[in-house]
Amino acid sequence: MLKQFVRAAIGLAVALASADVSRAQCSSVASTPQLAADCAARSVPASKTAVLDATHSYSLAELVDIAERNNPTARIAWERAKQRAESLGIARSEYFPVLVGIAAFGDSRQINPFPKGLIPKGYSMVVAPFAQPEIALDYLLFDFGKRNAKVDAATAQKLAAGANFIQTNQDVAFRVATAYYNLVTAQERLQAARETLKTAQTTQDAAEFQLANGRSTMPDVLNARAETAQATFDLESAQGDEMVARVLLTEEIGVEPTPNILIDAQQNTPLPQTLTLSIDGLIDRAILSRPDLAEQAAQIRSATDEVRSARADYLPRITFSASGAQTSLWPTSDSGALGNASQPTWSAQLAIQWRIFDGGARKHTLRQAESKKREEQDKLVDLHDRATREVWSAYIGFRTAIQKQRAAVALLESASTSYDASLEAYRYGVRTLVDVVTAQRQLAQARLSSVASRSELFLGAVDLEFVTGNLLRSQPPATSSAQHEDTK
Repeated sequence: MLKQFVRAAIGLAVALASADVSRAQCSSVASTPQLAADCAARSVPASKTAVLDATHSYSLAELVDIAERNNPTARIAWERAKQRAESLGIARSEYFPVLVGIAAFGDSRQINPFPKGLIPKGYSMVVAPFAQPEIALDYLLFDFGKRNAKVDAATAQKLAAGANFIQTNQDVAFRVATAYYNLVTAQERLQAARETLKTAQTTQDAAEFQLANGRSTMPDVLNARAETAQATFDLESAQGDEMVARVLLTEEIGVEPTPNILIDAQQNTPLPQTLTLSIDGLIDRAILSRPDLAEQAAQIRSATDEVRSARADYLPRITFSASGAQTSLWPTSDSGALGNASQPTWSAQLAIQWRIFDGGARKHTLRQAESKKREEQDKLVDLHDRATREVWSAYIGFRTAIQKQRAAVALLESASTSYDASLEAYRYGVRTLVDVVTAQRQLAQARLSSVASRSELFLGAVDLEFVTGNLLRSQPPATSSAQHEDTK
């Protein structure tokens, strides 16, 4: 298990980009927030969650795909993107007239006063049943750009939701990849613990053999047995850690937490050894590709449109309203016959509405919108600085991991040679058991250092893709297995 990390650490985006296009876009592989938002708007997530097959060995790409469909965070971001798309449709609807159909039916009974000379009672009782089907139209003709500002703000919010959808899926993929590599690391540590136990047993056998031949002492044998017991304890601990890592991985992909999961580690995959971009290139990629920066830019656009909308409230609105009806009336009176009517009726009105005084509501709304715009601009500056800082940290971390991995390889080779030499010398009686145990402990530590350095190297490669916004994207990876001078 010396090289059992998947190539997804270097080319995770390429592995996922080969999936079905329509599904991939809704899994945040869409190249732009617009495509992500559009795809989320017209798609419905599956109502059923995936169930793991305990006999199938899952690759990292498969685990990420399951997580994007199962993880509640990704599903929430999906639904929010759909809501923002519907909000855009609502904003656009204000450009169209409102047409309402009305059907009114009723009956009324009224008392109408009359002189007693004409009607002895001094009043007449009139009953008037009626029916009136009507169509009413209300149309906002001109509002000095308020509707346009609302539509543009809704469009910006839709793009922001698409970018957030991509960011959410990248977060999910990063957590899954981290959990995956942690499991691979736990498996390597378990294998290292088994090898350490085997080494301890070899040392113990040598000590007991020397004791049987009178060339060792009982304290030496007891010391060797203690080292074997410690190695057994470490093995049990490593087995527990490996099971916990399995549970954590299943939790990240959004299925019921269970240790019954197998992963395809794809052995013999080359280690990432160098960067394909300079630090300036990595920062430029992050600024252009990170979805959180794209989302914040869309938020600034939306805030700008809110300012436009608030300013439009100072200007008049021109509206047109009209109605047409067929009014039918059948009145009757206790004082004489009345005529019936069934005639078309209509009305039309062109109005200019201009709010002259509102107690300062428009002024405060405008100030609030302008303050919101400045807030979003400041957020972008802070996010830009944070992105640059994260790229620098990932860049330094990856370069450091390369050096640590190379040092760990040399350390493991040296410690293995030292242990073999010490054991051989002990068997010939020219070294003490203390020397062998010391070399054994150094070898065990070197094995763990080798595992940790490889884990750090691959996690660093994934982190670079994540902080530059390239995780789940189709751009060339930031790392390569080829060795260049700039990493030496």
